[in-house]
Amino acid sequence: MSLAENDLADLRYAKSLLENPGLAAKISNLLGTTIGKGFELLPVKSYDLILKIAKESLQKALDFALKTMDDRSAPRSSDRTHKILAAATGAGGGAFGISALAVELPISTTIMLRSIADIARSEGEQIRAIEAKLACLEVFALGGRSHRDDGSETGYFFVRTALAKTVSDAAQYITRKGLGEKSAPAIVRLIAAVAARFGVVVSEKAAAQAVPLIGAAGGALINTVFIDHFQNMARGHFIVRRLERTYGSEMVKEAYDKLRV
Repeated sequence: MSLAENDLADLRYAKSLLENPGLAAKISNLLGTTIGKGFELLPVKSYDLILKIAKESLQKALDFALKTMDDRSAPRSSDRTHKILAAATGAGGGAFGISALAVELPISTTIMLRSIADIARSEGEQIRAIEAKLACLEVFALGGRSHRDDGSETGYFFVRTALAKTVSDAAQYITRKGLGEKSAPAIVRLIAAVAARFGVVVSEKAAAQAVPLIGAAGGALINTVFIDHFQNMARGHFIVRRLERTYGSEMVKEAYDKLRV
């Protein structure tokens, strides 16, 4: 058995989204310069702060996912609407720099999660299921290739495999006990694992916004690229999951590995 021609085309498209350069390259193309200067301008211990904010943002996003996301019909996702909302929050971040990140990122992350869920539904996910909701959260770990990535630790399936047990343990815990105990080890491990990769991408966004003269307009543009990046990750991720439901994970991974994009 092999993938049908149209499904193979979908998988090729998914891989082109998932394995492309990460956010830093996209922002550099937007600005017409690298964001290395922005990293130099960030405070010395900025990454620790960014990781803390990323964890808090993901925790709020997880709360939102489990309490409000449902299976309403969505044959097409509203990507443009979510980009507009993200741009509006990014304007504030651009105007006030890293000091605004603690306020702006949780809002942006929740908007992005709603967009990710929209994309998941359009690819056939039953979003009421805990597994599907956690698959939405998992997208934040699929940041694409980054300046901080080790060559052996990149690639879509590597990240999914690395997260698999953590996601499974969290799903089992939430199914049994809900999210009442947010300090439960299974929940803490899930948030930490996703935040470790999400924080890298957020640091790239913060560095870009630290570049002088970015301002509100630049912040809006950067946030538009930010959400577009994760919308692409989500589209690729949920195309792969859709095909896995038809062909099984092993066959899809084998076909994915053989594709050249």
